[in-house]
Amino acid sequence: MSQVIVTASRSDLLGIALTASQGSVTQEELKLRPAYRVGQLLETVPGLVVTIHSGEGKANQYLARGFNLDHGTDIANFFDDMPINRPTNAHGQGYSDLNFIIPELIDTLDYTKGTYYPSVGDFGAVASAHMHLADIIPNQISLAGGTLNDDEIYLGGTKIFNPDDRLLAAFDLSHVDGPFTHSDNFQKYAGALRYSHGVPSNGYDLTLLYYHGAGNFTTDQPARAVQEGLIDRFGTLDPSDGTHNERLSLSGHYATEGDDWRFTSNAYFVHSKQTLWNDFTHFLDDPINGDQEQQDENRDTAGGATALSFDHRFGSLSTRTTIGIQARYDDIYIDRRHTKGRMVLDYCEEEQPSGPAVAYSIGDTACSEDRVQLADIGLYLENSTRFTNWLRADIGVREEYYRGYDHSLLPGFDGTSNFDGARSQTLLQPKGNFVFGPWASTEFYVSAGRGFHSDDVRGVTQTVPIQGVPAAAGATPLLVRADSEEVGLRSDLVPKVKVQIALFNVNLQSELIYDQDEGQDQASAPSEREGVELSAQYHPFAFLELNADLTASHARFVGANLPAFGLNGNHIPNSPGFIGSVGAILDNLGPYYGGLEIRALGSYPLTADNTAKDAGYTETNVTLGYKINQGFKAEVQIFNLFDVQANSAAYYYTSRLPGEPVEGMADYQDHPLEPISARFKITATF
Repeated sequence: MSQVIVTASRSDLLGIALTASQGSVTQEELKLRPAYRVGQLLETVPGLVVTIHSGEGKANQYLARGFNLDHGTDIANFFDDMPINRPTNAHGQGYSDLNFIIPELIDTLDYTKGTYYPSVGDFGAVASAHMHLADIIPNQISLAGGTLNDDEIYLGGTKIFNPDDRLLAAFDLSHVDGPFTHSDNFQKYAGALRYSHGVPSNGYDLTLLYYHGAGNFTTDQPARAVQEGLIDRFGTLDPSDGTHNERLSLSGHYATEGDDWRFTSNAYFVHSKQTLWNDFTHFLDDPINGDQEQQDENRDTAGGATALSFDHRFGSLSTRTTIGIQARYDDIYIDRRHTKGRMVLDYCEEEQPSGPAVAYSIGDTACSEDRVQLADIGLYLENSTRFTNWLRADIGVREEYYRGYDHSLLPGFDGTSNFDGARSQTLLQPKGNFVFGPWASTEFYVSAGRGFHSDDVRGVTQTVPIQGVPAAAGATPLLVRADSEEVGLRSDLVPKVKVQIALFNVNLQSELIYDQDEGQDQASAPSEREGVELSAQYHPFAFLELNADLTASHARFVGANLPAFGLNGNHIPNSPGFIGSVGAILDNLGPYYGGLEIRALGSYPLTADNTAKDAGYTETNVTLGYKINQGFKAEVQIFNLFDVQANSAAYYYTSRLPGEPVEGMADYQDHPLEPISARFKITATF
């Protein structure tokens, strides 16, 4: 193993990484990069854009490698080794809400791209992000306030009993209104308590986290409502949209090691509650009460992982073999009800005659109520061997066993002839990486592998048919295969410059797309993507880094059966052809520090036939700080510096306003990018 050299932003993984697209972000970059919302900390992952299409209390929108990952369909997010993604979620498959995170607690962020890592399972086919907690944080208090009525109080610190034992505590209280006519009024309470002993490779820890968040939404709105003067650009047709969330978790780690072996383990329990009120189509399905729906979820998740590694030498050959197992169990109550002003309408509660799935429907909007159990067990074997000083290989295999059970609690709403459905599936996932070099401080990578994402079990069993693929296209798979290949290089050849280049191809058995009419994800046709990523960091001075991350991709639905999926073309809606960012990080220039990020989301189709598009946007964000003395510092962040007027998210679908034809009107549905704003922050360390 080579020594890891830490720079201002990312760890130098030359001699360690398996691909050019793998990386590790340091705590310094996480602190210095400007971020309007906590989820944008993930934009330190090259080629990843984090945005929203509604309010602050909801999971973000993630876009990478030509994928609209929606709320988390194919990006596996972890915090303290706890999976954040929620399978069979009330709003979106793989729903990944990061609002519970206190940024000051993050130590490092490790990321991967592609299907080449045996330890990465569900939802990790396109990317994964592991956020690691710090064992020691400074004793600090900070106060922040912004021009969009965004305020925050943070208090945290560490009690060090001796070199091996520490107790960390933190509390965060924040509020944001945003620029909207009907303010978000989102309030967040988050706390953390963590006890740690020893070091990560030989010790243990126990962490308790709590989060409560609630507020209003301004979802994507019909463009014609703005053009006709019914609302302004930041207005909403239904001010009662909103959210209420709660999360409580207990997690821990234990690790030990010998001269030629190491053992790691973790376990967690998460209890979460979620309620969303969304109105996307307005009066299309219910011309009297409107189309608002309430999506509820009450979830208990328990799981853990263990891994045992052995090192061996055979002459000049060095090898490491790892065997690991990961397990997760979810017990979920989940429902979907038709509401008006957040009040459930009576017909959702009335028993309907047994019959087809539309028995509880008004138009296309159905009530549903389910009890779901999910079990996911992944067993993997991985071997890393250095054959020569210029050739090493990492070969692995992962076997997944996944079982889902759904019991529909609404009489007469089953889609078939019974109210229960269960499916199980296994999936073998071979993975391989070959690394050549380094020659002249340059390594070359060749990788291939299989990964997957799970589908909503309600659509798989057809207890709630709208969650699955259209019936004409066949059955919805429980585990969707993702096969991908990648070649790349990583080079430190040019002094003070680090470069990573990757060419990738991804084939997905079934694309998950967002169905705005239902406010849910739905399995769709197979897809293929190919593209190239370029990342570079330049350190002209010890206090300055310049960086660039660029991704160009080509995304298409594939297969001869696209009409069966309701598609009139092969373009994948909301899949950007270009994602890029350039920026700078400044630290220890005397008392000054800061960061600059110019991020760009290229144009993307909104319909499969590519007749409707959105132009994307380019946004500039800046942080500038001044260290007053050893104990105090002040900073200002400016977001959307040039006040670009664009959409943070856009769609094209049918909705209906009062007085319009009963069939509604297809239209652009937009959520505006926040205007120029500033946030001021003072931090005291004691």
